[in-house]
Amino acid sequence: MKKTTTTLIEMKAQGEKIAALTAYDYILATILDEIGIDLILVGDSLGTVFAGYETTVQVTLEQMLYHTKIVSQQVKNALVVGDMPFMSFQINPEEAVRNAGRFLQEAGAEAVKLEGGEEIAPTVRRIVNAGIPVMGHLGLLPQSVHKYGGYAVRARESKEAEKLRQDAKILEECGVFSIVLEKIPHQLARQVSQSLSIPTIGIGAGPHCDGQILVTPDMLGLFERFHPPFVRRYAELNKEMKQACTAYLQDVRTEKFPSLKESF
Repeated sequence: MKKTTTTLIEMKAQGEKIAALTAYDYILATILDEIGIDLILVGDSLGTVFAGYETTVQVTLEQMLYHTKIVSQQVKNALVVGDMPFMSFQINPEEAVRNAGRFLQEAGAEAVKLEGGEEIAPTVRRIVNAGIPVMGHLGLLPQSVHKYGGYAVRARESKEAEKLRQDAKILEECGVFSIVLEKIPHQLARQVSQSLSIPTIGIGAGPHCDGQILVTPDMLGLFERFHPPFVRRYAELNKEMKQACTAYLQDVRTEKFPSLKESF
């Protein structure tokens, strides 16, 4: 059965954990959908793990629409959420609604994700009122990396923690169906999760969120430029791929490939 935003809210109410991962291409999207992942985020993390950029700030709207369309065309069961990239929703609410609509109309997503709290509340409200489901994102905001000077854990101090709590309630009041909590203390994530009727999806936010998400190339060990401490690696595919490609290289050089059985 196709997962919807309502499905996720019902899962929280029933105490069932939500499992989410990222995908940017046909192969990953197909695999994740087949195994029963609840939510697939076409994240702007593709900027670093797919395109090799230093940050997600360089990702454009057209790139996000392209990858979201590829993913949404393959997915039959999971909820597909498109990540709105830097400067696609910050200029004004009207442009934000137009861009969010493109994710649904052109790219086939069923929801969009925006980074930020109270400062983007009017924009979130306008998008939701246009009939477009919105996922919020609080804590570490990768699109604001230059503002904060890095990727340190957020909301350790009481003032920032209190703002995050308030931002979460404001986003809920604006009509978001869920909120990503990234890289915040697990006690704070627990408090926020318990205070909301909508699900929280954690990434580096501890075990008390209503669901979890990881960047798939990180958890598969494909992306090795850095290894966030909150990422559990379930495979080491980078090493396996290097071994396989090296074996192929050697077989070609030594004329072991192709064999006559592999020829016409």
